[in-house]
Amino acid sequence: MGITAKELAEKLDLSAAAVSMALNNKKGVSTKTRQRVIDAAEKYGYDFTRISEKSETSGTICLVIYKKHGAVVVDTPFFSLLSEGISEGCNRFGYKLNIFYLYEGEEKFDRRLEDIKYSGYSGIILLGTEMLVSDIKPFLNMDIPIVLLDTYFENIHCNSVLINNVQGAYLATSYIIKRLRSQPGYLKSAYSISNFEERANGFYNAVRTAGMSASRCIVHKLTPSVEGAYLDMKQIIASGEELAKCYFADNDLIAFGAIKAMTENNIRVSEDISVVGFDNISEYNMFDSKLTTINVPKKYMGSMAAERLISIIKNPSQPPIKIEIMTSLIKRDTVI
Repeated sequence: MGITAKELAEKLDLSAAAVSMALNNKKGVSTKTRQRVIDAAEKYGYDFTRISEKSETSGTICLVIYKKHGAVVVDTPFFSLLSEGISEGCNRFGYKLNIFYLYEGEEKFDRRLEDIKYSGYSGIILLGTEMLVSDIKPFLNMDIPIVLLDTYFENIHCNSVLINNVQGAYLATSYIIKRLRSQPGYLKSAYSISNFEERANGFYNAVRTAGMSASRCIVHKLTPSVEGAYLDMKQIIASGEELAKCYFADNDLIAFGAIKAMTENNIRVSEDISVVGFDNISEYNMFDSKLTTINVPKKYMGSMAAERLISIIKNPSQPPIKIEIMTSLIKRDTVI
């Protein structure tokens, strides 16, 4: 059995990216290094048919999942469907998809960035849910076509595909105000990311449109995970803090955690307190009452990101655009 590219890299004390560029005749390595790699590959029996097989596709797109402080939970139905949509979009145009996980602060972080830069990717879809402008800039310096997914920054010259967070939160909050005719509360994420800040704008816009004072809204800051929100809400209830009659939650995970704490304290959801979430990840529902929530067309959003990236790969002169995916309200049991 012949040597693999990874084994070849270890034998030559080179990065996997450098060996890949040399074998695939890509820019980024010197002529001397390229020849050294080719000579060693022939010597140790590297299977060069792998290169010809790769050439039958249009190229490879890299989905970079960037984790910063834990708001991105990649093992949820949300990100599974998002990835599935990206994969389908890539396949439709003859591209392969590689998923690359990058954790801020991990060992050899800069080296792993270099691996992305020199791995010969045709383009990058960058999941920027947790990212700041400073986190994105190294990717923009790679000179590889990029689409930023699930976030947007006014001062970044980059294609972006994201949820219309303001519209979704406005829709949810307007609905509970109309149904309950009461000042809505806000189960707000304790982690500040752009998606949640946009949802805050939608929430307060709906409150003001209804003629209510934003300052009178009861706001609880909760960890954006089921367990974290449960523990935070449990403490809030135990402290005797005033509760609202209805709440909009920044995401379904927060809503589920808060509902769990309410239920354990004999608070009847929908009868005593109504809750509406965001994301429609109903697979996580652990209660008899199904969560009223905002639906995000996750597969479609992923597919659109892939389609936009492939479009700019083929025509790099296009100006960047921002694509916002509209949401819809799913009426279930947690709002009377």
